[in-house]
Amino acid sequence: QVQLAESGGGLVQAGGSLRLSCAASERAFNTAMGWFRQAPGMEREFVSTITWLGHTYYADSVKDRFTISTNNAKSTVYLQMNSLKPEDTAVYYCALRLRDSPSPDTSEWHYWGQGTQVHVSS
Repeated sequence: QVQLAESGGGLVQAGGSLRLSCAASERAFNTAMGWFRQAPGMEREFVSTITWLGHTYYADSVKDRFTISTNNAKSTVYLQMNSLKPEDTAVYYCALRLRDSPSPDTSEWHYWGQGTQVHVSS
């Protein structure tokens, strides 16, 4: 059973930055990792994905502001969030998919972390 542990959330002013981390207890070859977020009263939405080969994908709402990356072992994924806006406020979830391709559909992701809260004040 893969376990994912997020960290790095917190409170930041608009325009500021945060870096989220997600450590996977194990990660097989040809899997993808990603970040989703869920604001109060909203459905969980896709933020970003990185494939095993390092191809990256972003939601339009975060493109050019957020950057996804991994460590050399590909067991930890990071989300660098710059120029944060109040509308970025949400619980951010790390996820792992047992296929090496992106998907915005939460049902196609197999493992989830517990989430980390990000609050951006105006």
